Amino acid sequence: MSTPGIDWPRLVAWMAANVAEVGEPTGIALISGGRSNLTYRIETPSRPLVLRRPPLGHVLPTAHDMRREWRVISALAETAVPVPEPVALCTDEDVIGAPFYLMGHVEGEAVRNREDAELSPDQARALSERLAEVLAAIHAVDYDAVGLGDFGRPDGYMARQLERWGQQWTRSSPRELPEYDRLADRLRRRLPDSSPAALVHGDYRLDNTLVRLAPGAVPEIRAVVDWEMSTLGNPVADLGLTLTYWQDPDDVERASIPVAGDITLTPGFLTAKEFAAHYAQVSGADLTDLDFYLAFGNFKLAVIVEGIHARFTQGKTVGEGFEEIGASVPTLIERAHRALDER
Repeated sequence: MSTPGIDWPRLVAWMAANVAEVGEPTGIALISGGRSNLTYRIETPSRPLVLRRPPLGHVLPTAHDMRREWRVISALAETAVPVPEPVALCTDEDVIGAPFYLMGHVEGEAVRNREDAELSPDQARALSERLAEVLAAIHAVDYDAVGLGDFGRPDGYMARQLERWGQQWTRSSPRELPEYDRLADRLRRRLPDSSPAALVHGDYRLDNTLVRLAPGAVPEIRAVVDWEMSTLGNPVADLGLTLTYWQDPDDVERASIPVAGDITLTPGFLTAKEFAAHYAQVSGADLTDLDFYLAFGNFKLAVIVEGIHARFTQGKTVGEGFEEIGASVPTLIERAHRALDER
C-alpha cells in the first residue's frame, strides 16, 4: 500500500505494538495535506482513527510540532473545549519518517466553502456565534489546572511572536518585498503595553473545527483541531487571526486570497465586526488594540502562505491548488498596513 508520507508496513507494526486493541489496520486514506500537517484516516476492525504528521520537506524549526498538538488535546480532553480523543503518540521518526500521533475519528465536517454545507440564515448565524463562543472557551481554560502551566511564556508573547515569524519569513522567502520590512518595523513600534495571558490556538478558524450538520438542526462544533501553533499568549491575537481569515460580502480583495474558503459569505453569517463583538460579549475581552492584532494576523498569515509557496516551488506539497497562492502574500502585507493606518 503506497500513501505519501506513510511507511505502511512499519506503521502496521507500530500499531500492533502500541494500539493492539483496535486490531490490525485495513486501510489508509489522505484526508488533507500539503498546506500544513498531513492528516489521514485509518480504518481498523474496531473504529476509524486519524493520524497526523508534519508536511513533506521544508519543515521549519519549531513548526509542525506533533508533540505539542498531542499534549494540548490530551490536556483539554476533560474541559469544555471540544477536542478529538487522544489515542497514541509516536516520537520515533524511523516509523514513518516523522513524529506522528493518532486520535479518535470525530463525526463531523471541516466546513470551508459555501458548497460544503447547506445552511439556512438562522443556522449560519448560530454556527458563527458558536465559533466565537468556542474561541472564548479556549481562552477561559485554567491552563495551570489542566497541566499546561509551562506550555508557553505569556510575558513578552507578542514581541517573541514578531521575532519568531520574522525568522520564519527569512528562512522561507526567496523574495525581496520591501513592504514586508516596513510592516515588521511598524508592528515592532506598535506593540501593546499589556498582554493578558490565556491558552491560544494560534490558527483558529471554522475549517479548523469539525462541525455536525443536520437539516433544520442547530449546527454543533464537535471538535477543534490543528493545534500545532497553540501556546500561552494573548487571546486577542487569536481573534485577530480569525478575523484575518474572515470574508465579508463587500470585501472583494479578501476574496482573492485563497485561504480559509468563503463559508462566511453564507447569508446569516456574522460579519467580522459582529463576530468580534459577540466574542467580546461572551469573553469580556478588551478589544482596544484590535487594529494591531488584525495587522499582526495579516503579517502572520503572509509568512505562513510564503512557507506554503516555498514548499510548492520545491515540489513538496501534496494535492492541488497551490499555483496562485504566492501572489496573495503582497496583498496580505498591504492589508496589514491598512489595518494600522485605520486605527
